[in-house]
Amino acid sequence: MEDAMRTTHSTVVKPDGMFRSARYRMMGLVLGCAFAGAAHGQTADRITIDGSTGVTPLVAALAKAFREQHPAISVEIGKGMGTKARIKALAEGSIDIAMASHGLVVDDLVRQGMAVQEIAKVAVVFGVNATVPATGLADHQICDIFSRRLVNWAELGGSDLAVAPRTRPDTEVDAEIVRQRVGCLTQLQMPDGVRVMPKSGDMARELAGTAGAIGMTTMTVVEQSQARIKPLALNGIEPSAENVRSGAYRLTRDSFLVTKAASAPAVARFLEFARSPEGKRVIGANGAVPLD
Repeated sequence: MEDAMRTTHSTVVKPDGMFRSARYRMMGLVLGCAFAGAAHGQTADRITIDGSTGVTPLVAALAKAFREQHPAISVEIGKGMGTKARIKALAEGSIDIAMASHGLVVDDLVRQGMAVQEIAKVAVVFGVNATVPATGLADHQICDIFSRRLVNWAELGGSDLAVAPRTRPDTEVDAEIVRQRVGCLTQLQMPDGVRVMPKSGDMARELAGTAGAIGMTTMTVVEQSQARIKPLALNGIEPSAENVRSGAYRLTRDSFLVTKAASAPAVARFLEFARSPEGKRVIGANGAVPLD
């Protein structure tokens, strides 16, 4: 880019006709670029988003509502990127917005010319398939399930239905949160009978489609499951918006959008929408708690 911007100054003597010809060619090039830019502007602006798959369901809901208000702007959401990869992609310009939930050092990002927006808090829950009769569990019952000491929902007073435990990789946010805040899970080595779901979408599909399934997910996924997934109360405390705000429900994760400090107009409009009353309504309708 810098090379392209350098010019070499030299004196060249040409007949007047040659000067005119050169000027006309230059005018044609400038007009051509202007028309090309106008044509590009008439096609949809595009916002490319990628990063944490745990934040994706909420951002996808925001993007859908945003597109209804701004149909000329397309929003593309990727399949997920790790912590370092998403920031590198943002710095290089291959994405416009990085979704994140943890691992951010805001001061470092600001020094790199980036801006961080926290848009919501979301309850991390133990979700179960709609076939499961339970409505809540205590910490020790959770640990009995994931250690495979408890293998049938009948042992908790339900019908004869095998427990199908599912977990996320230990490096993922949902798994980190439940291991940190459900004491008996901290050092638990998951046995072979507990299947690992690589991405949040894999967990959502498994909980929605497998009878007897239980696993860690978010209230956003629950709300978007069309009643195929139920959230469990933990130690008698519901994962409600009120309990998340007050801190009574202790399993929560943050939702961040990271952009370049100098964002394109379309990106700025999306961020403005996410913080607007309509954006907050969308956030709340999708099981998350918008920030004031």
